Parts: sequence; C-alpha cells; structure tokens
Amino acid sequence: MVTIDDFKKLNLVVATVRRVEVHPEADRLYLLTVDLGREERTLVAGIKKYYRPEELEGKQLVVVENLEPATIRGVESRGMILAAQYGETLSVLVMDRAIAPGAVVS
Repeated sequence: MVTIDDFKKLNLVVATVRRVEVHPEADRLYLLTVDLGREERTLVAGIKKYYRPEELEGKQLVVVENLEPATIRGVESRGMILAAQYGETLSVLVMDRAIAPGAVVS
C-alpha cells in the first residue's frame, strides 16, 4: 500500500510532445522531447510498438516530472509518461482539452 504522503511526493504534470525520434540504440524506444512549460526535456519511452510519431507529436500527456533521471541505452530520460496497458493494448494518458504545459495533475 502507498500512503497519501507517498503519493503526494509525485509531481504529475501536463507535457506537450514537441518531437518524437526513434532511439538510435533500440528498436522499441522513442525519444520524446516534451515541453513542461518552463523547460523542455527528453523522455525515453517504450511505446514505439503502439504509436507512430505523428500520433504523439502535439499531444498533451501526463508525465511524472520528479522521477530520478535514468540512462536508458545511453540516453538520459528525465521523467516518465503515464500509460495504461491491458494485454496487447496500450494507451497513453492524454488531456481531453488544451491546457498549459506544466499544469499540475491532481
């Protein structure tokens, strides 16, 4: 079980996907350049099997902003997108209307 205090430690924010590139070292990963309002970051995401780049570019996704950076196949990932998966279906969490990048998800 996770306490409410543990959950409050997560900074969930809206990020606008500016660019999607294929990871040069992995066939299942994308490099997402996302706008968090006050800065842009690169996130490494294992969603290539489920989305084409043009399906993601311009979308507003939910991101864990304060996740400790991780180097994935030689690229630093500074956050994580949220997605739901059931069997072979994966869906990223997308805002249903435009909102400013960096908006807090609560």
